[in-house]
Amino acid sequence: MEKKRTGFNSPTSGYLSQSAMIAEISGFVREAPDRYYRLVIGTDSQEKHANGHSGTDYVTAIIIHRVGRGARYFWKKRRVSRIPVLREKIHTETVISLEAAHTLVPSLRAAVSPAKYDLEIHIDVGPLGPTREMIKEVVGMVTGNGFVAKTKPQSWGASSVADKYT
Repeated sequence: MEKKRTGFNSPTSGYLSQSAMIAEISGFVREAPDRYYRLVIGTDSQEKHANGHSGTDYVTAIIIHRVGRGARYFWKKRRVSRIPVLREKIHTETVISLEAAHTLVPSLRAAVSPAKYDLEIHIDVGPLGPTREMIKEVVGMVTGNGFVAKTKPQSWGASSVADKYT
């Protein structure tokens, strides 16, 4: 059983609908339209065991980073009532980030146009540890969908921001 909310949480604005989040991102960009931005999407997961129930929480972070001048971020949590093996967990994190990108990018592009920005998908894999053998697979998934992939240690959107809420 999966529990899924459609909106996003903001540390400063609380719970927002998707359109309200896009409006906040647009407002942030309009404050300094001549600056350069990075739009980052990353997902992290954590296994949870409580009250005799097990599951996995997947947290997706959407970050608009005004390079050299701060950022705003938003996050959404999704709970799946099973615990996958590591390979499936990493694939699911990547797919959730890609789904978010495909859903949000058209609206975000319209909202922040004509701002200059890079769009990055941050994947929680790196050259050290058990995920090192998966780097080519998940980077291929992201680049095959037309996005730029970042892995550890450059994948702070997944490994720091999203991780904060798992």
